[in-house]
Order: sequence, then C-alpha cells, then structure tokens
Amino acid sequence: MRTLNQSKSRGKACLVSTVFPFVIGIITVQQLSSLPGSRWIVFLCLIVVFLALLRSWRLIFFVIGLLWAITFSSVRLTDRLPEQSQGQLLSIEGKVIGLPRYDERRVRFDFLVTSSPSKIPGKLRLSWFFPKQKITTGQTWRLTVKLKKPHGRFNGVGMDYERWLFMQNIGATGYIKSKPEPELLTQHSSIFNIDFLRQVIATNITDLLESSANIGLIKALTIGDRSDINSKQWDIFRKTGTVHLLAISGLHIGLIAGLVYFLVTKIALKFQASSPQAIAAIFAIIVAIFYAALAGFSLPTQRALVMITVAMLAINRQRHIKAMNTIALALFIILIFDPLAVLSAGFWLSFLAVSLIIYSVSGRLGNMGYWYSAIKIHWVTAIGLSPLLLFFFQQVSFIAPLANLVAVPVISFLIVPLCLIAVVMLFLLPTFSQLIYQLINSLLQVLWHSLSFLAEIPFASVNTASIPIYIIPLTLIGVLVLLAPKGLPARWLGLVLFLPLVLFEPNHPKQGEVRMTLLDVGQGLATVVETRQHTLVFDTGAKYSEKYNMGDAVVIPFLQSKGINKVDKLIISHGDNDHIGGAFSLLEKVTTGEVLTSVPGLLQKYQSITCKWGQSWQWDAVDFEMLSPGKGFFGNENNNSCVLKISSKHGSILLTGDIEEQAENWLVNNRAELLNSDILIAPHHGSKTSSSIMFLKLVSPQSIIIPAGYRNRFSFPHESVIKRYGALNINWMDTANKGAIVVNMKNDVFLLNSLRDQYSKYWN
Repeated sequence: MRTLNQSKSRGKACLVSTVFPFVIGIITVQQLSSLPGSRWIVFLCLIVVFLALLRSWRLIFFVIGLLWAITFSSVRLTDRLPEQSQGQLLSIEGKVIGLPRYDERRVRFDFLVTSSPSKIPGKLRLSWFFPKQKITTGQTWRLTVKLKKPHGRFNGVGMDYERWLFMQNIGATGYIKSKPEPELLTQHSSIFNIDFLRQVIATNITDLLESSANIGLIKALTIGDRSDINSKQWDIFRKTGTVHLLAISGLHIGLIAGLVYFLVTKIALKFQASSPQAIAAIFAIIVAIFYAALAGFSLPTQRALVMITVAMLAINRQRHIKAMNTIALALFIILIFDPLAVLSAGFWLSFLAVSLIIYSVSGRLGNMGYWYSAIKIHWVTAIGLSPLLLFFFQQVSFIAPLANLVAVPVISFLIVPLCLIAVVMLFLLPTFSQLIYQLINSLLQVLWHSLSFLAEIPFASVNTASIPIYIIPLTLIGVLVLLAPKGLPARWLGLVLFLPLVLFEPNHPKQGEVRMTLLDVGQGLATVVETRQHTLVFDTGAKYSEKYNMGDAVVIPFLQSKGINKVDKLIISHGDNDHIGGAFSLLEKVTTGEVLTSVPGLLQKYQSITCKWGQSWQWDAVDFEMLSPGKGFFGNENNNSCVLKISSKHGSILLTGDIEEQAENWLVNNRAELLNSDILIAPHHGSKTSSSIMFLKLVSPQSIIIPAGYRNRFSFPHESVIKRYGALNINWMDTANKGAIVVNMKNDVFLLNSLRDQYSKYWN
C-alpha cells in the first residue's frame, strides 16, 4: 500500500517537475539576440528523440520548451511589414478591434486587415489624427495608410514598446492619410461581440458619471481599461502598493467565481436539484469566463481562469488536486497558447503571488482567524514580491500591507461586485444602474482619501537603482526561508540573502570622469550627464498629450534606474516642445537645483536663469562652460539655444541644442578656441540648416551623435549633412537606429556604447 501511495505521490509531483523545465526552456529562448535557424530546430528534434529513448523526461520538456518558443516566435516574426512597404501609401480594408484610445489629437486603435494590395501584416496599430468620424470597435473601413516596421525607443528602462508590439502580434504601426478620405464600409456590431460590449459599457460609464475623477478607476475595475487613469492616481496607487487592484485580477475573478458558486449551490439545494455542486461549478466557470473576457483576457485573468476551471472541474468530478499542481497546469496551458507571456512582468508577479500565498499557509497547524489570515497574506505578498517589484519597476511600497488591508476588502467585496451588478442593470434598468455607479463613485472617493493619506506618510515607498538579475534568485530563496513553517530553525537567516539587494550600489563615475547618456526620446533631445557626485540634465524630450511626455516615460525612469534622486542642474536649451516638453514633469517629481534656459519666461515658476556665454562651474574635476547664446539674441529661437561645453582630462563633449548655421557662424567668429571637442551632439538633429563645414572643422569631433526619431517626418539627419560628416572622416551614429548612446570618458579615452547593439533581443 505504501508503495502504491508513493507512486501516486510521484505521479502528482511529476506535473510540477516537467512544467518547470518547460518554462526554463521558453525563458532561455527569450534571452537570445537572434533566433536559431531551421538546422537548429532539426537538431533539437533529434535530441528529443534521443532523450525519449533514455526516458529523461525533464530534459525532454526543457528541449520541447526551446522548440516551442523558437517555432512560435519564428512564425510571429514572419508576419511583419516587408522593408519595401515602409513609408509607402497603401490602400487597405479591415476591421477595428479592441478599444480605441482617444487623446487630444488622435485616436489609436488596432486594425485587423482583411484586404490589401500587397503582403502586409494581419494586425496593425494605427493612429488617426483629428478624426472626423467616431471610431468604434467592430467597424470596417477602407483606409489609405503609411506604415513602418515595429519600432520603439530603446533606453534599457521604461516600457519596451517593440517587445509589447511583438507580444500583441502587431506587425506594423502607422497613420491614416486624410486624402483620399477614409471610407466607413459597415457600422454593424452587437453586444455578442465582446469588444463592442466593452466599448458600450465604457461609453455608458462616461455618460453616467460625466466629469467624475473616478471614471478611469471604474472602467479599470469593470472592463480592465486603464487608459483614463491620470498620472496622480497612478502615483498614489504605486506608492501604496495597490496598483494590482486597478486591473481585473485573479483575486477579483476568484472572488466572483466563489460568490457565484456559493449562491448557486444554496439555490440548487433549496430546489433539491441533483448534483448542486456540479451545477454551481459550471455557473462559476461561465461567470469567470465572462469577467475575464470583459478584462480582455489579460495574463492575470488567464491564470485565474485556468485555475478556477481546474478547481471547479475537480469539484465536479469529486477529485482532490494539489494547489501547486493547479498552478503548474495553469502555467503550462498559458505558455502553450502564448510562450511570449514570460516577457510580461504581470505574468511573474501573478504566479509568484499565488505561489507565495499557498506556500505560506500550507502545512501550517492551527486554525487562523479571518483577520490574522488577511494580515498574513498581505505582508507575505509584500515581502515576497518586493525583489521582483524592484527588478521590474525600481520601486517598492513599505505601506503596502496596511494599504491593501484597507483597499482589498473595499474593492473586492464591495466595488467589484457592484460594478458587475451595474453592468447587468445597464441593459435592464439603466436608472438603477446609474444609482449603483454613483454609490461606487462615493466608495472610491472614501478609498482615495485613505490611500492619499497613507501615500503621504514619510518613506511610504522607496525608489532604487536597477537591480542586477543575479540578485533576484538569492532574495527569492531568502523569501522562502523567511516564510517557512515555524519548525524550521534559524529562519531569520533568510534576511542574510536580502543583503545583496539592500547593499547594492550602482556604478558611478570616479573623480574627473564623465558619463553622458543621450537618451532615445524619438524626435527630440534629452541628455543625462553624470560626474562622481553630480547630475546634469540637458533637455527633456517632447510632450505628446496631457497623459504622456518624455519626462515621465524616459527621463525619470532612467534617473531612477541609476539611483539618481536629485538633478543638480537642469538646462533647457530652448522652448521647442521636443526639448522642453518633459521638463515640467521632471521638475515636479524630481528634486532639481538650478534651472538654466534661453526661455526663462516658460519656466518662470521654477526661478529659472537665462543661459548665456561665460557661465561656468566645476564638478568633481570636470569643467562646464556655456558658449552661447551671446549678449544679443538671434531672431530664430533655435539659434538662441544654450550651447554647453563639458571638459575633463579624459575628453570633451559639445552639446548644441538646435542651433543652425547663423549661431554656428557666431561661435566660429567668437568662440573658435573653445569649440574643439571629442564628441559633438549634432546641431538641430542633423538638419540641412546646421552642421556647416567651418563649424565642423573647428569642433573637429572624433564622433558625432545625432538625436533623431526613427523615420521622422523631417527626414533628419539630412543626406547632405551625412555627406559632410563623411567628407571630414567623422564617425557618426543616431538614436533612431542605435537607441540610447552612452559616452564614458575615463582612462584618457572615451567609449561609445549603443544600448540597442548591446542589449537588443531577437524581436528588436
């Protein structure tokens, strides 16, 4: 009997032991800079056959993971825009899918192509600037578009847009031309189309609540649409560690499924139905599927849906399934359908949170009360997820256990059920639905005040530098030791494994050294200059809408990743949006010292100082000197840009803003002896009105770096400028193709590193 039980136990454990190497195989492929070719696939298939003969199942599943990820990714990469179709005007027909996103200037939406004159990807992401018609999901259109390959900014931090497009199977992005006029072919949709239903719900929420500040939160909790949540709300939820509650998460789906199961069971028993648990399980699965569909089947909802389905089917068949096997099965099913799920931070946070909760409560003696259990779950997840939160987001909340103790019951037991009831009533009793939404709005107001108070507590959250990946396994082992049952001696030793996380210090330049990073902000300029103890930011990129600017999207995340919490000097070269747009977010969210600019009126609130020639200072044995503008101002604002020379014993850099030939001539005539520099940031993004021959000869740079957007509408850098660089034998590179470019000046040399060349993956 013991042998039989042991055999069964090994059989149950087998699921976990085979899924784990399968996952490792998939993860391994995602680290590659290029995918293996067909020969490698044949070779791996032969290895599978060989391992099958040896009955080495764990290695087989590892190789199968490799094969599946390579095959899946290879097929997806074939559905991308051909090079010859880039920038061409194409007439296409297709269907709007998903939820269109509006801002002040445009609407963005995903488009499923049904007809095109040439081979283009089946799924596109399109922008329509100042549309004349309302875009809704389910519409079919005939459009004239200009497309480009998937491309995003590459800075090593912040959102990896190219990776996101790849995960969403979007093979090209582009915009709609107004001529010829876009033609709406069909308007028909029905509530049986889940995307159309989501849009109807979103529109009704907006109409019923009008100008409420909580519209975005209610949409997030009802249909998983977080596009209307403003930056202040995001900041509060991040600081309190409650961001996970803004999506339809596994917690919400599990709660609703459990509630439905409980109610249906009671009703079935009352009517003396046969197999009440089986009936209740089926209803719970149906409701879970519906709620997951409302959320657009996000990764946390997929995980929850699979786990709920397995658990309910087990109840239906009166089987007992171990929790970890349920997690392993959910993991396996999700990765079979989409092996790229491992590229999502939400994937790891979701599965780790559930695993930690199970690990912390399983095998414990005694019956814990509700409040003790709730408190334990919150502090367990807060501690356990902290390494991953720091790795993915460079931020962790110390107030999270307390904030979640307040927010989880309110959102999970009150707001989420009310949101679902309001959705149902929306189509049955609209007036009653409006009353429910007003109640939800009031509850969110109370919750918002509570979270705002907690967020203002000193050290409620902490931002850190980017954590090396090798530290994460150590801290996760430490988590397991800390959360082990009380019988394990010396659990406190788990804290020792947290020491690398706590003591990690990012690499800073030494005395006299300079590290300059020209950030990839598209068509714009943003530069971070670091010395041993000081940081200077030169321009901050553009602002594209009230919700999106390069300060929030690129500059601040980059500073955080380097462990920089103060900018000693901010220089805004001039007032063009692509240089000043991100400055206001930076000034509001990061402690900033002196502000220098050629447009002090635009930054008057921050006591800015006019930049002018002759200003100079020294930091950590590195000299900074302003070379322009001179005493008189040029008529062209570009020519009034602040021009900064940075000099050290290891080399020099010249930052020129958007100066053109007029300002260059002034510098040649008045600052000739100071122009010579090793590195030149190309004036005006490499426009044909800049980089004059005499200026280039006097600067005599060894390398020129061009801040320019990928396939930008100005065609920067201009072909004539590139020819000038070539004629003078000057090496050059641009952010459009190289991503962020790092210049390290040390040991009497300077080194240029392209982050795209150094860290890109096979999808880039």
